[in-house]
Amino acid sequence: MPDISPSSLLKLALDLSNSLTSANRFERLLSIICQTIQNDAVVLQKCQGNQLKPIAQQGLTQEVLGRRFIIDEHPRFAEICASQTPVRFPHHCHLPDPYDGMLLAQGGNLPVHACMGMPLLADNQLLGILTLDSMQPKAFDDIAQHTLSLISSMSAATLKTAILIQQLEALSAHNQQVVTELTREALTKDGGELIGEAPTMQALKHTIKLSAPSDFTILIEGETGVGKELVARTLHMQSNRAKGPLVYVNCAALPENLIESELFGHVKGAFTGADKHRTGKFSLANQGTIFLDEIGELPLSVQSKLLRVLQNNEIQPVGQDKTELLDVRVIAATNRRLKDEVEQGRFRADLFHRLSVLPIQVPPLRERKADIPLLLGYFVEQVRRKLGITQLVLAEDVTQTLTHYHWPGNIRELEHVISRAALSARSKSHQDIIKIATEDFQLLNQNDSPPPPPSKPSPKIQGKNSQTNLKQATEEFQSALIKQSLLDNQMNWSATARTLGTDRANLVRLAKRLGIEITRQLK
Repeated sequence: MPDISPSSLLKLALDLSNSLTSANRFERLLSIICQTIQNDAVVLQKCQGNQLKPIAQQGLTQEVLGRRFIIDEHPRFAEICASQTPVRFPHHCHLPDPYDGMLLAQGGNLPVHACMGMPLLADNQLLGILTLDSMQPKAFDDIAQHTLSLISSMSAATLKTAILIQQLEALSAHNQQVVTELTREALTKDGGELIGEAPTMQALKHTIKLSAPSDFTILIEGETGVGKELVARTLHMQSNRAKGPLVYVNCAALPENLIESELFGHVKGAFTGADKHRTGKFSLANQGTIFLDEIGELPLSVQSKLLRVLQNNEIQPVGQDKTELLDVRVIAATNRRLKDEVEQGRFRADLFHRLSVLPIQVPPLRERKADIPLLLGYFVEQVRRKLGITQLVLAEDVTQTLTHYHWPGNIRELEHVISRAALSARSKSHQDIIKIATEDFQLLNQNDSPPPPPSKPSPKIQGKNSQTNLKQATEEFQSALIKQSLLDNQMNWSATARTLGTDRANLVRLAKRLGIEITRQLK
């Protein structure tokens, strides 16, 4: 293949300089590469610590953009990243191809094919890699090294420019290095990244970007499973308090008689059992952020004391006469509609207004279904690593099937469904490449309804009369079923939740609302 002509280089440079966004710049880069080198798939990946993040691709299934490839787990990627020059793999190379099963031009296992990768270096630093695949076994053998060096340099320059622009737009020069490092660490954790490009997610990311640098109190609202905790972590990482601690508190899990001590601390002898001084969560979060999850579950008596913290930035540990000044930013979250709770007298109106200085609404998954292919790729790669599978891919019709599902459990449900489907697919196949088929998603094969709890003798509904309304009858049935299940499980909430097929925290909240309480006996 001849070298790239000067006119082609000029066209490439002009196209890239005219691109206003990174996405446009990357797409134009890949398009011109495809015009220069015949291939069936080309992928641009950005290096983030010990993993690679696909940021643009042509020729593969869309879900590849949601994957995160651990470099050490993929020998071909590891060899490219360790090289200073383009790497051409022989067509009979025995190393597994990370894109097996994802090539649009070829379903199933990839046969003998050509594969090439280029490390993208700037100032001797690896920014990412560019990979090309072709179904023609020797398609890349005759390409001049000069041509590959030019493409590699141009790609590295494009990626470097995009990275610099993003840094300049996001942060001041003083905080760039710190926030970048924190972000990189967060992305290595499960669920550490807000994935999605749907309009609702773009709006959410924009709101986070605007509100994160402030010290205002933020109330995050959204259904169970939408990722409110992830939004809180992102707010903290993008704030001026990123160097400080982020302290998590699940208000629904705190015993009512110990909530004040947990939040504000206590001194020795403050109450029976207080045999030593205890530092509260607010003190631990000093100079940082405290995240109060399920804020709607706080009793009214504690709400008044929390209001004083927000008003005066001070706490008073249990049993201590003097107050302590603190510098803490409060981020709260709830799956309830606090406005309705205020109207019904279950939440203080003044505290609600203090918390909702900057309200953030996290969209449910059904309002961002365009993101499902990316989320599928992200969770499939996570499950692949956890299960130790060589390659895990989705059947062609799976994405469409999952997109049409209504997802009452949101992102959390999607993650769990993928995990169960992967286990189902693995149990039926012992190949290196395991394909998840539609029939592996048992939840979606039951008329889009969640599975019922294990069968038990139906509790009798003790209605007052035949005129009992639907709400009252439903609550009486729920109460009777929960009480019976608690008895069957020796008053163990976790076991009861598993029996009823629900989340423990949600079950405890429902039981509390129905007036069910466990002390020494069932009331």
